[in-house]
Amino acid sequence: MEDELILRKVEEARKKRLKEMWSVFKNNRMAYLASYVLVAMYLMALVGIFITPYDPYDFDLSRARQAPSLSHPLGTDELGRDILSRIIAGAKYTLGISLMSVTIGALIGVMLGLISGYMGGLVDTVIQRAVDVALAFPTILLAIALIAALGQGVVSLIIAIAVSTFPVYARLVRGSVLQVINEDYIAVVKLLGKDPWYIMFKHVLPNITSPIIVQSTYYMGLAILLTSSLGFLGLGAPPPTPEWGSMIGSGRVYLFSSPHIVVSPGIFILVTALACNLVGDGLRDALDPKSRMFIRRV
Repeated sequence: MEDELILRKVEEARKKRLKEMWSVFKNNRMAYLASYVLVAMYLMALVGIFITPYDPYDFDLSRARQAPSLSHPLGTDELGRDILSRIIAGAKYTLGISLMSVTIGALIGVMLGLISGYMGGLVDTVIQRAVDVALAFPTILLAIALIAALGQGVVSLIIAIAVSTFPVYARLVRGSVLQVINEDYIAVVKLLGKDPWYIMFKHVLPNITSPIIVQSTYYMGLAILLTSSLGFLGLGAPPPTPEWGSMIGSGRVYLFSSPHIVVSPGIFILVTALACNLVGDGLRDALDPKSRMFIRRV
């Protein structure tokens, strides 16, 4: 009976905490609106190929570089392809590559950060020196070098961005682990003789998820910009794939004569990356107890 009462109180406290976090996030109107924008973008990426008004790969030079009209709301590109259809179809490439790369980079970085912060000693030194070397290279240059070594393609692009982003996760998680392992409940679990891997994944990792979630949201925006930048340079998805950065790269020579070819995908990149950053700000305030206390006082 006493155990049931304790479990009920824990569950009530958890629900209250979740409700409080949701209230803080919802009160941040910019972040709340940005979350709807992100959901719309990812829904477009999932079902976009089925709702495109035209075939995104069908070209017709007779209608090349047409200005926006009722038949082509965003106009046509240099080969006469409908830009709106290509943007909708290309969302799965730009957003999919970004999501996959951030997920892989986060998994690698979180694992290395956990091991480095918990084990300490020589293991910590080796991992952190490797992280320092990776951080010494500018992100875009490291990604370009990796693509040059792996070859052009979607898989190479995902690997390049993931490798370019994992060091930040490793450094972030290591710092969070060093704070958590000094808590009393970790000392109690160690005295019980639990396996280090059990302690890391059962007791340490659940208590450092907040900064990981916030960092992932910010890095989604960075990954979208990085994916588009590499596509603009011709190092992304090979043509005629309608990736947003590649669309800007192929249409840049018509910037002054037909600006809609470049401006349309550029706006989608800008809005999506900005939405990721705004959602990240909202999640930071919602997940940080200090921020919640400050917001309540205000």
